[in-house]
Amino acid sequence: MGDEAPEPSADGDASSSNTARSDPATGDQVVNVAEQGDIILDVTFELSERTLQRPGTLAAAAAAAAAARTLSNGQQPRPILTPRLQMAYRVSFDVLKRHSAYFANLLTNPAFRESVLISAARENLLLRGIEPADADPSDLPRVLITDDDEATQSAGRELAFEDMLRIVHQRPVRNARPLMLYVTTLAVTADRFDCTPAVARALAEIKFKWPLTSTKPYLDEAGRPTDVEGVLRQKVLTAWLLDDKGLSAAWWNLPQGIEEELRHRRECILNAVSSIQTHFLSLYSSRDRQCKLGYDSSPACDSFQFGQMLKFLLSRRLLFLVDFSTASAERLPDTSLVDVEELLATLKQCPNYQLDKHHMNCGLRIRIDPILDYVRAMLSAQVISIPLADWKRTRADVSWVSGKAADNGQEGEARAFAFTRALANDQRLRYEGAMHADKMARSLFTADTWDWTPEL
Repeated sequence: MGDEAPEPSADGDASSSNTARSDPATGDQVVNVAEQGDIILDVTFELSERTLQRPGTLAAAAAAAAAARTLSNGQQPRPILTPRLQMAYRVSFDVLKRHSAYFANLLTNPAFRESVLISAARENLLLRGIEPADADPSDLPRVLITDDDEATQSAGRELAFEDMLRIVHQRPVRNARPLMLYVTTLAVTADRFDCTPAVARALAEIKFKWPLTSTKPYLDEAGRPTDVEGVLRQKVLTAWLLDDKGLSAAWWNLPQGIEEELRHRRECILNAVSSIQTHFLSLYSSRDRQCKLGYDSSPACDSFQFGQMLKFLLSRRLLFLVDFSTASAERLPDTSLVDVEELLATLKQCPNYQLDKHHMNCGLRIRIDPILDYVRAMLSAQVISIPLADWKRTRADVSWVSGKAADNGQEGEARAFAFTRALANDQRLRYEGAMHADKMARSLFTADTWDWTPEL
């Protein structure tokens, strides 16, 4: 918890602020978070090579620089996009101890070197007749902290760290109009230093507006794809961190089992959707006659529809032919980012070709439409999302992962779903938010086998 670091370096490169004061001993510009603070936090912000080279880091750094330039009354922005950046903050010992369990333990526990150094420096000041609140920065004890980008993987963290300190000291934040990434960095930083309640209250006071996000990726004005999922994850993590002070995680790996639950639910939904085309491919490739008209051309009708089905699925990249060679399997594309809504919309485009005018009601289109309407209605059920309150109180009842594990522990047959005529003809299920849809949706997506034509 404590940073067992050597003596402070004299080559700090922190920049000035409108509340900054020069430390003659080190040449650093000390940010006066508390004008009468009695300790100095000497923080080294580290940027990994991966973060420096990541696309979008430069844009985030430019935004941080613009915020620093605007909010420091014309002062030069802090140096950013360097592997190491040192900043010094003058803060109040009592305030940190009161609002942060991290600093309370670090600065008062004799087991940590920082606590011993602070006590010795204070005694030295008192012997010289100097009050710590009136002392020069060079005379104050320094606490060394190293902050890496493992949790945030973003630049400009020194701005979020300063705002966190200003919040706990009940001073206005520098960035009064923060963006989502900045707020997420602030939340992760507050979580690390165990002061999320104060940060949560401050965000409520400045009336932070959560950005509207879409479930579908779209292009920005420059034609670049936007990171919709990243913003959604940042919103989830920020809301979670600021409501629960016992967590530490990053938005690409959501905490408290949420990441595993979301991954499992997505797999369940994709398995259910993919079972539709698999079911009809199996039907039309079997010996059972699908054309029920009884014509001499009925076998040719089945072959025609099977060929049209293969042609459509292959052209839309919903099906891939793999032979017995190893190289064939290696050429399969990555489908991990496939969008469920786009998948259903693509299946809806299945052509309605017939062998001739006598086979008007034959083919995949007429059979798959009610199935897709039903699946789309089930995707709008409340059970698809994860309610925060229920996840905390009754996780075993809400979790699909726990439910599947419990079912696997029981002896019996695999869970089967049958799409009966009653379901196909129920007009209520064609609308989003239908009553009793939650139980039906969960039985659909958590099944092990699917029969989409049980009454044929």
